[in-house]
Amino acid sequence: MEQRHLGRTGLRVSRIGLGTLTWGRDTDEQDAADLLKVFWDAGGTLVDTADVYGDGDAEYIVGRLLDGLVPRRDLVIATKAGSVPDPDRRFDASRGHLLAALDASLQRLGTDHVDVWQVHAFDPGTPLEETLQALDIAVASGRARYAGVSNFSGWQLAKAATWQLGAPGTRTRIASAQLEYSLLQRGIEREVLPAALDLGVGLLPSSPLGRGVLTGKYRHSTPADSRGASEHLAPFVAPYLDEAAGRVVDAVATAADGLATTPLQVALAWVRDRPGVTAPIIGARNAQQLTAALSVEALSLPDEIFRALDDVSAPVHRYPDDQWSVL
Repeated sequence: MEQRHLGRTGLRVSRIGLGTLTWGRDTDEQDAADLLKVFWDAGGTLVDTADVYGDGDAEYIVGRLLDGLVPRRDLVIATKAGSVPDPDRRFDASRGHLLAALDASLQRLGTDHVDVWQVHAFDPGTPLEETLQALDIAVASGRARYAGVSNFSGWQLAKAATWQLGAPGTRTRIASAQLEYSLLQRGIEREVLPAALDLGVGLLPSSPLGRGVLTGKYRHSTPADSRGASEHLAPFVAPYLDEAAGRVVDAVATAADGLATTPLQVALAWVRDRPGVTAPIIGARNAQQLTAALSVEALSLPDEIFRALDDVSAPVHRYPDDQWSVL
């Protein structure tokens, strides 16, 4: 698999990442082992997890599979901290919480460092400077090699990245930003993507298949074994089952027919090759699904199809993003 630099850093990662959102909940350890083996055999290196996935079980599973199945040195392990199971405070990005969470993640993962450590979301209850100091401490102590953010808006990303650049040699560069990005969710193109491109931050798109909808599996019904039929994931899929999304899915299916490939590959190739993207994160349910996704390595969309998909899925960006006029 082709390797790409993570933003403006020297770290190289596979241009498709393996997500572990369902590990320890819908994906047991044996299925996870099958997924990781398929991913590694295909040349994949970037494994994305978080301290809240499966209430910590996802990290436990990743840790148990390291070395026993795949050598630790062959993988780029990325994890996140800052989400908390508190209805009154969904995010805690205070320095104390983040550093304690990192230590707990390292213990679950069975390693002395993670390659990429990301703040899971912006915390309005904590000064951003305090949050960023935690990233500095983590990197300076060797517990994290690189640092990033997740689910930050454009101004939040720009503020974080420029603050970190304020004192060269003493602050940690923001290497990555992980946000949802697909043909069904192009909101980051308004401000986040331009900021990331300008600041040299690598994008790690989550849900690049529109929460599974872009595979076409929901065009006529909801399969019983799909996430859309899952008790806790159905609300996650539902927003992308409307008429507007259906038009985009139909266009993806038409493109796939013309290229003699699958809607999954077309949708994934589109986001993988967008400007600023380092690696979309794929969350497959089984090894067969992952193998199908990884076969996108051989596909590059023709320019005319790329443009057609851009047009059919284009978000509405007006003032001040579009050209300004006094008329």
